Amino acid sequence: MSDPVVGVLALQGDVREHLVALAATGAVARPVRRAQELDGIDGLVLPGGESTTISKLAVLFGVLDPLRARVRAGLPVYGTCAGMILLADKILDPRSGQETVGGIDMIVRRNAFGRQNESFEAAVAVRGVPGKPVEGVFIRAPWVESVGGAVEVLAEHDGHIVAVRQGDVLATSFHPELTGDHRVHALFVDMVRARAKADAL
Repeated sequence: MSDPVVGVLALQGDVREHLVALAATGAVARPVRRAQELDGIDGLVLPGGESTTISKLAVLFGVLDPLRARVRAGLPVYGTCAGMILLADKILDPRSGQETVGGIDMIVRRNAFGRQNESFEAAVAVRGVPGKPVEGVFIRAPWVESVGGAVEVLAEHDGHIVAVRQGDVLATSFHPELTGDHRVHALFVDMVRARAKADAL
């Protein structure tokens, strides 16, 4: 599969930047807002934004439960920042009414690196991403408090886990879509291709 179709959950957050990054890696990128739009994709990105707002809108648009089912069935998914929170099986400090998609056996802490005015950039060496470290943009970013045995830790910053993978589900605390460096997206698109190839056998 040379041109996998990868959706970006387009309810709230930095959707356009992910669409651009995915297209740069050779994927066919499209926004996803409705449950029926999940049927035509090979992978999905959950963007940064406000995790509580995204989860509530996902319920309102009727997409949360179908998305959970697709993830359980093996849909490759990549979450950045708020998307990482949505992919956690447990949030340490959830806000009222906040739900997650799940998919990674981890506990995350919201806004762990500080508030908006404490945002920062840092070089992050990510396992599986060749070459120099990735420039990580951390904006009200979470970190991973703990992971289960099936989770691979891909990166840490300042002693905290900031990138993980479990099977075909990938998550980062930071925003690679904001830097023009598309290597993390390329890693995810390669995961999507590999899953599609395995499913076709």
